Amino acid sequence: MTTVALAITDGMLHFELSLAMEVFGSDLTHIVDPWYDFALCGPSTVRVDRFHLVPDHGLDRLRRADTVIVPGWADVDRDPPAELVDAVRAAHEAGARVASLCTGAFVLAAAGLLDGRRATTHWAHTEELTRRHPRVTVDPDVLYVDNGSVLTSAGKAAAMDLCLHLVRLDHGSAVANTIARRLVVPPHRDGGQAQFVTTPVPTPGNHPLARLFPWVLQRLDRALTVEDLAREAGMSSRHLGRHFRSVTGTTPLQWLLTQRIRHAQELLETTDDTVDTIATATGMGTATTLRRHFARTVGVPPDTYRRTFRTRTGTGTGTGAGAGAGTRTGAGTRTGTGRAPALPGDTAAEVLVRPGQR
Repeated sequence: MTTVALAITDGMLHFELSLAMEVFGSDLTHIVDPWYDFALCGPSTVRVDRFHLVPDHGLDRLRRADTVIVPGWADVDRDPPAELVDAVRAAHEAGARVASLCTGAFVLAAAGLLDGRRATTHWAHTEELTRRHPRVTVDPDVLYVDNGSVLTSAGKAAAMDLCLHLVRLDHGSAVANTIARRLVVPPHRDGGQAQFVTTPVPTPGNHPLARLFPWVLQRLDRALTVEDLAREAGMSSRHLGRHFRSVTGTTPLQWLLTQRIRHAQELLETTDDTVDTIATATGMGTATTLRRHFARTVGVPPDTYRRTFRTRTGTGTGTGAGAGAGTRTGAGTRTGTGRAPALPGDTAAEVLVRPGQR
């Protein structure tokens, strides 16, 4: 069973801390068994805003965890406690995967884990992180960054995106989808999506693309073009592109490709369909095209991905083209005790880039 340890001390932000506890600390063995062995680790009774938390273990327990999560740090103008910094560093040196949520990146930076790496934090504090830790390449325009053994997220809701990303790495996209539905949150927002979007987070019916999204997801087996999407949305291709940038932070074609890849992942996990059949069902046309885009996006070939995650999600009876409308997620794997094995071609450092840079 994979152990997830949440590192806490006085001065943490309760929102991000609560998100991590909800995802990893809940008993979700009815969804996948085994789930995570969760540990709340801190020096003593901890004050988090108006709440008091009693840790299960001391900070020294972090070094025995497979994954360590550091929530947001409230006062970024103050150095985080040395005992927390030392414990996080020791955990990483012992082989743990370490992830920070929001301004928890300041703790990872103080521990030296971000030196020479790309990282992110809440957009309001990226300049301060750059100023205080010049050896860190701070990216203010992404939701999260995955460097393999070190991950960082932007602020608030992006912390949930990173938590679901970790679940996706460990258990596959189908499980991550189920967890997201349980939490009533979007199952996947690409790490490269912009932190700050000019409109509110879209909900059904309150943005120009609300009716277009489900229409597309029901037709992923078709060779759709930007013109097709613009025609269905009742606007010009130029206006469609502007609305996509505003609502999703990416382009229509990149968004469409992402949906095709997510659908392919779900079919690989849950059906016995051949790669050729899945290529048709996802609108990729040929197995060669699917393999090329899948490997470039996910990091491994479809067959390798299927072997890794089929034991986690079981098998299915197959699905025809156009089935599988709904939400999509992505996945990959990283090495580490208790996690999915490393896959051929899986790089040690994967930065989730901005839309348009893929």
